[in-house]
Amino acid sequence: MKRREFITLLGSVVSAIPMAARAERSAMPVIGVLSPEWPNTGYVDGLVQGLRGLGYVEGRNIRFEYRWAEGKYDRLPPHGAKP
Repeated sequence: MKRREFITLLGSVVSAIPMAARAERSAMPVIGVLSPEWPNTGYVDGLVQGLRGLGYVEGRNIRFEYRWAEGKYDRLPPHGAKP
């Protein structure tokens, strides 16, 4: 590898580092909610309100992924598995 090629390669790698860091920061955090209950029980409302009090707003800087077992506990393991 010639010196000029090496310097070009090195410059490309160094310039890509800030872009990768920005891409990681821009990824929205996801909170998984796995509940044995039904969606309308309201148990998750406290979590959402508490996070809102800390500055996290669903859809703006945080995302929730809900999975409900609807009283069927045998549904919990498959719901908890990674997609």
